[in-house]
Amino acid sequence: MGSLTVSYTKPPPFCSIPSPSPVPEFKFPAILRGPSHSTVKFRAKACVFPATDVDNSGDNGYCGSNRRRMLISISALPFLFRLNQSVDEYCAKAAESDASTYVVIKDELGKVVTKAKAAGVLRLVFHDAGTYEKDENSGGMNGSIVYELERPENTGLKKPVKILAKAKSEVDAVQPVSWADMIAVAGAEAVSLCGGPTIPVTLGRLDSLEPDAEGKLPQESLDAPGLKQCFQRKGLSTQELVALSGAHTLGGKGFGNPLVFDNSYYKILLEKPWKSSSGMSSMIGLPSDHALVEDDECLRWIKIYAEDQNKFFNDFKSAYVKLVNSGAKWRSL
Repeated sequence: MGSLTVSYTKPPPFCSIPSPSPVPEFKFPAILRGPSHSTVKFRAKACVFPATDVDNSGDNGYCGSNRRRMLISISALPFLFRLNQSVDEYCAKAAESDASTYVVIKDELGKVVTKAKAAGVLRLVFHDAGTYEKDENSGGMNGSIVYELERPENTGLKKPVKILAKAKSEVDAVQPVSWADMIAVAGAEAVSLCGGPTIPVTLGRLDSLEPDAEGKLPQESLDAPGLKQCFQRKGLSTQELVALSGAHTLGGKGFGNPLVFDNSYYKILLEKPWKSSSGMSSMIGLPSDHALVEDDECLRWIKIYAEDQNKFFNDFKSAYVKLVNSGAKWRSL
């Protein structure tokens, strides 16, 4: 009978059960389907029959061995069919469980997250996921931010954590949820609440039991080349850097209405109000925001998003999903 091996990768956006083939491969996600996640794969090796170069000398030993192998191979088929069925059933149950949990999370977040608190909640996402380092395979969206609140770069994040803790306690009473999942969904809900795109977030992240290494977040004083290098180490392109920076449209950084998620950030960047002699204008944005518009590659995307809000929304959605999946460890069987 074929051997059974298990490999863990990111789950696909849906359960995929291929049709029978010499090497049947059955996939199912360990979590609710979404854009790029870990996958559990069951791969059964093919039953290989030896060549039919039968010795006609009257010695039936080889033929008998061949028939035995055929019988063993055939006997394995019911097991494979049962495996196929059990995987299918698991997919349905996992999807149903995570879908119901997602609804509970959204309901509880709706009770505590307001437009005025949206910017802080979204910042919490960036500071939890922003520690990811691709080459080191460290940090990322793992809930470690709850151990890192005393760090200077995380000043002001105790309030958002306290807000989400109240909602999380209610969700945990129904179905335990990780901090990583709670924060990822909360950020998406904050964006949607303020008029931004609806962002689907897959559940199933595991929490870290210790803080991430210090000094991994992008510094506000970085110039454009420094920002691009920093984001590349996190597996994010220049386009994704510019798209995610658009989150600064929320809050008190001076980019339009602080309670509305739109493309005002890019329009104001092009105006460069910080170069004005007005004291108030010079307070708009961070040095890293100002640096983006001075870089030709970044400027190209700034102009695109300033002209096309739908394009910004779509690209922000994709970049957000990638961000909250970066470095995540996923629940498995």
